Amino acid sequence: MNIDNIVSPTLILDKKKCLNNIRLMSEKAKKHKLIFRPHFKTHQSRTIGKWYKKSGVNKITVSSLHMAEYFANDDWKDITVAFPVNIREIDTINSLAEEIQLNLTIENTESVAILNKKLKFEVGFFIKIDTGYKRTGISFDIFLTIDKILKLASESNKLVFKGFLSHAGNTYKAKNTSEIIEIHKDSLYKLSLLRKQYIEKYPDLLMSTGDTPSCSIADNFEGIDEIRPGNFVFYDLMQYQLGSCNLEQIATIMACPVVSKHSERKEIIIHGGGVHFSKELINIGNKNIYGKLVHFNKEGWTEADQDQYLVKLSQEHGTLQVSDELFDIIEIGELIGIIPVHSCLTANLMKEYLSTDDDVIDHLSGNNI
Repeated sequence: MNIDNIVSPTLILDKKKCLNNIRLMSEKAKKHKLIFRPHFKTHQSRTIGKWYKKSGVNKITVSSLHMAEYFANDDWKDITVAFPVNIREIDTINSLAEEIQLNLTIENTESVAILNKKLKFEVGFFIKIDTGYKRTGISFDIFLTIDKILKLASESNKLVFKGFLSHAGNTYKAKNTSEIIEIHKDSLYKLSLLRKQYIEKYPDLLMSTGDTPSCSIADNFEGIDEIRPGNFVFYDLMQYQLGSCNLEQIATIMACPVVSKHSERKEIIIHGGGVHFSKELINIGNKNIYGKLVHFNKEGWTEADQDQYLVKLSQEHGTLQVSDELFDIIEIGELIGIIPVHSCLTANLMKEYLSTDDDVIDHLSGNNI
């Protein structure tokens, strides 16, 4: 990998690690006889999307209709939008539904009523279920609301019920892998009650779930038909702290120039701030951490001998707190590598990747569809 021409914050992608992450999750889905519908909001790249196709993936998840258009234009024909349907985008919904198998996410009767009136083409829909994350979705046990949605949707010949969709995002707040497994088990139990309630009337319904911590760690998916993890394609420092991955599986780092050193504080200032990393953080040793130092080598990067962290971010500046020894070694003008806390947000901000093969890889945010 040639880093000599990097002059500003650059998101580096290790293709081999990325491909291996895709392979491992794909094999896990096959092992458990699950539909693998990966979430593309993490990478948002047509190039990386093609890597999935080579592994046999033909169904994907996205977080917006704009993203759905981007990938539909690259010949993806079966796309689920795992975000509550925005009825103000009805024209885009109809445009996509004319061309592909589009699946929407619904959690209220108001959206159904408008879709009933304005849909021109058939779409599938999942009912969004909350199993404990409490971000959005209908609580798993409020059958009355679910029944109302299903009854109203049945009045349309354009809405086709696919099943129930959930996201156990509360696993991201877990303190260890044991807690992740307990949250996953609880989610499975709640979804099993839904299946029991509706399977007789809807024998083909799908139960779809997909947080990366559960999909990476758990080995029991009883009652689940489909998984939709996304972050696993890159992983990041947050996933490492949770125990979802090891450091060798993390496929992206930020390359940042060193611009200043402050000996009295043993702090190194880099060009790389909130507009590059986002201000997502984790807490390690009662310190807010925004990234972890790694060292570049010819093939990519390697873990630093000691844990050295990015401890402060402003808009463009990043502050790295290091040991006395490392402070003396790192020079102004040098390029250093930082594992981001949240690769999804970092990738969204950076708009493209530079691979360890020196290829520039596209990203939705940097492209016109």
